[in-house]
Amino acid sequence: MRILLVNDDGIHAPGLDILEDIARQISDDVWIVAPDIERSGMSRALTLSDPIRVRKIKEKRFSCSGTPTDCVLLGVLDLVKGKKPDLILSGVNRGQNLAEDVTVSGTVAGAVQGMQMGIPSMALSQSINYHLGEDVNWDVAKKHGADVVKRLIAHSWPQSVVMNVNFPPELKDNTPIIEATFQGMREEDVNHLDRREDLRGNDYYWLGYNNQDFIPPLGSDLRAINEGHISITPLHIDLTSHQVLNALKKEFLFKGDDA
Repeated sequence: MRILLVNDDGIHAPGLDILEDIARQISDDVWIVAPDIERSGMSRALTLSDPIRVRKIKEKRFSCSGTPTDCVLLGVLDLVKGKKPDLILSGVNRGQNLAEDVTVSGTVAGAVQGMQMGIPSMALSQSINYHLGEDVNWDVAKKHGADVVKRLIAHSWPQSVVMNVNFPPELKDNTPIIEATFQGMREEDVNHLDRREDLRGNDYYWLGYNNQDFIPPLGSDLRAINEGHISITPLHIDLTSHQVLNALKKEFLFKGDDA
């Protein structure tokens, strides 16, 4: 099996080393294409107005000046020689990609791009207890990542779906419970804006998250992580609200003229 690894935290991110270890427990044909610096929050951004520069780090390992989506495109279309990858793994991200996070996540975007190119793809993220001021603990991803990936490969899924895997900061009762979940939604906006002033009196800003506590619904990705479970959420890029669409059709059904 040929596996392509990408991420949004950059070529030197510790999570990428963990992802490589996970991949090498599955195959010895592992390729890496990752951004030269951190590109978090890029979603599915493409580099269209500037050249993308690539540097070969060593055999089968490249960095590029582009986004996670660029990395997948470059890897599949040019850098990975011979046959295209059989699997794309994106991550392991430093921090969770849950609920509405998935729409801005570069980690998830890397997997989505792989899916769009007809390659089974997964996004993997290691959650952090931000509200406790803790740094990332990679232990759960390290110990259980390969098992989760192997089980998903054996299961298989539709071509239009990507698997979004999130590991909790620590396991409940030190037991690896894997839960299939739906994409949750936080009860309120958790974005935080910090305005500061530079030495010349000009304003500048830092964006971040408040990470307020609330009780998510059962079965959601948020609830699974809160309960110390490993969350697996099947995602697709059809953002249509079919319930609203069906209601709109009653009033706005288009009847074209075949003439």
